[in-house]
Amino acid sequence: MRIRIRQRSSVTGETLHERLIHSLRLSLWIVEGLLVVLGLDFADDFQARAAEPDPTITARVINYTAATPATMAKAEYQAQRILGEAGLHVIWLDCPRGQSAAITTDLCNQSLKPTEIVLRVLSDHRQSGVQDDAFGFAVFPALASVYYEHAVGLARSEGADFEVSTILACVIAHEIGHLLLGSNSHSDTGIMQREWSRKQVRQLMWGSLHFTPQQSKLIRAEGQMRMRLESVQLRVSNSTS
Repeated sequence: MRIRIRQRSSVTGETLHERLIHSLRLSLWIVEGLLVVLGLDFADDFQARAAEPDPTITARVINYTAATPATMAKAEYQAQRILGEAGLHVIWLDCPRGQSAAITTDLCNQSLKPTEIVLRVLSDHRQSGVQDDAFGFAVFPALASVYYEHAVGLARSEGADFEVSTILACVIAHEIGHLLLGSNSHSDTGIMQREWSRKQVRQLMWGSLHFTPQQSKLIRAEGQMRMRLESVQLRVSNSTS
């Protein structure tokens, strides 16, 4: 038995999510342009600082499946454990389905910040053209999707229905890993392996699949970079208002 975890470079998703991703990319370009035009010196903000605390990102979670709030809460908790071991703290923001872009005061509807990502929990892989053995995919820099029913099927095949949240957590951590590690970020060991055999499935159920030390270092660096970029955006906004 082999389970393939795929990363995709593009996907047809919800219109709102496409706008969120586009908004993030556009905001990054605007900040870069303003730094040049205004002549603001933020060089120190982008230098690595050894004493920095663990970076924090916020995941806007949208559940389109029959997964219960309890299952999602357990999956989020366990995904945080895995990512936390890599030096990344995640705030989970559970968002409703079909939110209206007109409600701009709702955090779930605001434009994505550099430290925010969207995590979709989906049911039907066929609508996205993802092959049958894929458990999720990521679209850099801020959209990750996982398939709940695939996690359920894997748990049942192993005679461990109670491990659905654990399997889902590992897939979530894997896809968020793609968002922070970039393309071609699969590895021969650990949670970022391209394919999970029965051995890896047992490891993830025992909670012994982790990011490698090098991946943890890169994840932490990327998280810190996104936090500094968000700080720069805020300072630019304040200086031009």
